[in-house]
Amino acid sequence: MKRFLLSTIALASTLTISTAMAAETDPVRIAVLMYGNRAEFVQLMEQYGREHPAVVSGQAKLTYYDGRYDASVQNDQGQMAINTLHDAIIVNPMDYEANIDIVTNANDAGIPVIVTNARLNTDQMTSEVVSDDVEGGYLEAKAVLGQLECAGNVVIIEGPKGGSGEIQRGQGNEKAIAECPEGAVAVLERQTANWSRAEALDLMQNWLSSHPDQIDGVIAQNDEMALGAIEAIRAAGLEVNDFAIAGIDGVTDALRAVKAGEMTSVLQDARGQIQGSIDVALRAVLGESYEPQSIIWDQYAGDLDWADGQSARYDIPWTVVTEDNVDDLLADRQ
Repeated sequence: MKRFLLSTIALASTLTISTAMAAETDPVRIAVLMYGNRAEFVQLMEQYGREHPAVVSGQAKLTYYDGRYDASVQNDQGQMAINTLHDAIIVNPMDYEANIDIVTNANDAGIPVIVTNARLNTDQMTSEVVSDDVEGGYLEAKAVLGQLECAGNVVIIEGPKGGSGEIQRGQGNEKAIAECPEGAVAVLERQTANWSRAEALDLMQNWLSSHPDQIDGVIAQNDEMALGAIEAIRAAGLEVNDFAIAGIDGVTDALRAVKAGEMTSVLQDARGQIQGSIDVALRAVLGESYEPQSIIWDQYAGDLDWADGQSARYDIPWTVVTEDNVDDLLADRQ
């Protein structure tokens, strides 16, 4: 009986140790809810997420969800992530208002949720790792208006209506226009192309027909739409260099267009946003012993403070793409 009791105790101790070791080695499961994965910028975020040191080492495991540009689909995927007991959720939301449910439901389940890239109209998330879209919209519009010397006619190609990018980049666009002399800049058209190069091409073709020889500048709220406008200009037999054009994101084709002198791009750091989000998510799950592993905290030292992973918002800096830095940015895509 004594031998049996000792064996039982030994077995229980072994199981306890094994369970503890498993708890230490099991990866942190993070659901990453992307609004849609067709655009290169989102694809870059996914790529850089997989390259995060904690993911490479197996400390964290990412599960990506394609929201298919539909807020209700994203909400359903958020609930699925909760039901499957993910340790944390990172969400790149489609809609400023409609996707608040993801934060609400995650909070109810006790799951930390980090909002990245786009924003939500709530302060109840664990943290945000974003770039200031008002500033981004301002920078791109200033590039166009600077080239036009604050005089002429522009069109604005907007992001999906109701998304924070469209709302806040639009505010930045308006801020830049308001700094020009009153009445010096006319906005001939503004309409959404839903972040799509193809939709922007169609839109720009229509505008070139409706306003022949009148459009001087194109303010596109992302690079894909700026590139669609460039294609439309070429298709119309016009010279791209006769237009002042700007976009946001720093996607690869836009970097090439900057190098060719065809447009300005304001780089939104996909690596910074997703890897910063992963570090903040891991800090929320693992506690104060966690130290950030992404290179971005050193890259932006002085402009981006880790603050023990406890800040309500982290602003990843913008970079205006120029002739001086475009080659280095293109080399990073190889």
